[in-house]
Amino acid sequence: MAQLSSAGHTEGHARVGTEGDVGAELPDSAGMAPPVVLVHGTATTGAVWRLVRRELGGRRVHTPDRPSSGSLPTELAALRPLLDGAVYGGVSGGATLGLSLLAAGVPLAGAVLHEPAVGSLLPGLLAPVAQAYAGGGVVALARVLYGPAWTPADAPADPAAVERDLSMFLEFEPGPLPARTAPTIVTVGANSPPVRHRAAALLRERLGLTVRVLPDCGHAAHLEAPAAFARVLADVHGR
Repeated sequence: MAQLSSAGHTEGHARVGTEGDVGAELPDSAGMAPPVVLVHGTATTGAVWRLVRRELGGRRVHTPDRPSSGSLPTELAALRPLLDGAVYGGVSGGATLGLSLLAAGVPLAGAVLHEPAVGSLLPGLLAPVAQAYAGGGVVALARVLYGPAWTPADAPADPAAVERDLSMFLEFEPGPLPARTAPTIVTVGANSPPVRHRAAALLRERLGLTVRVLPDCGHAAHLEAPAAFARVLADVHGR
């Protein structure tokens, strides 16, 4: 396997996507509904949320491009200014970061986490992804992770960002959740392999999180089942 390193990237902040970004300047069709922050995983950018954004209609939505620094504290700090009182949605690595934000007690209105990494709760969960990257680079990793819904156009401009992300997520370990935790739903795709369903079950058993199965999708819920993902985002906060 190729050596993974976080070197060669300066610390930065998440860049909020502007294409289709509703932001504060447009009225929120849901009245007092909180903003939604959607966070991408490895081998993608904020643009991967385009279909979910469409389903969310007039909601205020932010889809930042993460710095993909390889440093968990840097990734969390980059997202932090967007998060107070927001509904958080993450797929893959974005969901993994969501677990860290919950453990840190960030005051979210709710969170939907689709198939996050679970560290030592299920060793080997990410082994096929790491093996794919070692053998075939970014495209091979993304095909194993997301399936045919992903295209090379979804990849970040810097291929090294994927290596840094992979290194970080391979080292991830979920922390305990505080007594008061934002309403959270962990989702898993009905078409995902059994190991992903086992990972979700472990998050239910060990951390007490609610688990919901999304129909007609695998790991790439934002591309394969955007309407279903948007509905769960609404459900987690009651809107």
